[in-house]
Amino acid sequence: MRVAVINAGSSSLKFKLFAMPGARVLQSELVEHIGEPNSPIANHFEAIESLHVNFAKIDAVGHRVVHGGEKFVSSVLINDEVIQAIRELIPLAPLHNPANLEGIKVVQKKAPNIPQIAVFDTAFHATLKKEAFVYALPYELYEKHQIRRYGFHGTSHAYLLQQAALLLEKKVEDTNIITLHLGNGASACAIKNGKSCDTSMGFTPLEGLVMGTRSGDIDPAIILYLQEALHVKPNEIDAILNKKSGLLGLCGENDVRKIQSRKDDAAKLALDIMVRRIQKYIGAYMVVLEDVDAIVFSGGIGENSAYIREAVMNNKILKNIKSIVIKTDEELQIVNECLEVLKK
Repeated sequence: MRVAVINAGSSSLKFKLFAMPGARVLQSELVEHIGEPNSPIANHFEAIESLHVNFAKIDAVGHRVVHGGEKFVSSVLINDEVIQAIRELIPLAPLHNPANLEGIKVVQKKAPNIPQIAVFDTAFHATLKKEAFVYALPYELYEKHQIRRYGFHGTSHAYLLQQAALLLEKKVEDTNIITLHLGNGASACAIKNGKSCDTSMGFTPLEGLVMGTRSGDIDPAIILYLQEALHVKPNEIDAILNKKSGLLGLCGENDVRKIQSRKDDAAKLALDIMVRRIQKYIGAYMVVLEDVDAIVFSGGIGENSAYIREAVMNNKILKNIKSIVIKTDEELQIVNECLEVLKK
């Protein structure tokens, strides 16, 4: 059986084709700069066209969809109702859900009879209890506007759980771990008895850890202060927090490899702040879990930066806790979830 995975971003598209069972990769492609000035690729249809994919030989297509809201707590077969629901969730993920829909529509146009499955970033965190996902805001804001913690990177955290359980020789339902997906976007997840019970990203992917260009946690009053002090509009504040902050804002660079090679104070401070934030979340999640089998490092930084891993674990409280490195594979997790949906 051949199953394709499409991960459509706002200006990029990742494509991977698997032969199942066995998870043999038949094709792997990345198209970037879609729709950007001077780019030869104007839209997602052209991006898929450029891959020269023979959809006649594909049995199913899985799509990463960033936001499933409260409606989608697991992967689903895509139909008109699902498409409409994803469209209705666009205000919660204005950069990502429209691109995800584009990928779905392109495949529908090119191969209308192929089953398509939506795999949601937020679904893995559907097991959060109310005390973990409700913000201390007027409760009606949750009831009327669905303002709550959703969490993201769910496919990565789910994959890391499965692999960690194998390495630890434990059943998934008996596994208690803290997973760290550390890349340009970064999140931590507390997994208790095989279920997500807390996670650092919130209503949007902005909350939580210090990231490449995102601030992570800040005092929300800073936003109000900046609007007054800088006389800027909400979209400009959004750009500051999402695109000009994090490591980039602290030292002018968001590539950890380059920051590590520098010897200046700004670079050291940026890494120190990043590490401290990770340690704060680990500490909090140790209390939530009570018993921690391991801390799992993954993502581009987690997998490749021994400096960050060693700095995070350089703490008396963590000296007796196992740390493991697992290369995440979100596409393989998506394929496996697609097969589960098709079985049903």
